[in-house]
Amino acid sequence: MQDSQQPAARERPELPPLFHRLNNQLGIILAHAELLEAKAADEATRARAAQVIASVLEAMGTAREIRRRSETVGV
Repeated sequence: MQDSQQPAARERPELPPLFHRLNNQLGIILAHAELLEAKAADEATRARAAQVIASVLEAMGTAREIRRRSETVGV
């Protein structure tokens, strides 16, 4: 129902699909990094994969925070 949406979502309908796409893309990167970490032949490669994993998780958190803040704009 349109009236129950947050004001920012009504004013900026293009944002929710963009956040969804970003999350999907980050999820794919995360899955590949986790596979690389699991199959790494040496500790240096495993450490690099772990760094990518940590960065992707941080990016996902940042995207969630941006989405949360964009939903409360204008309330």
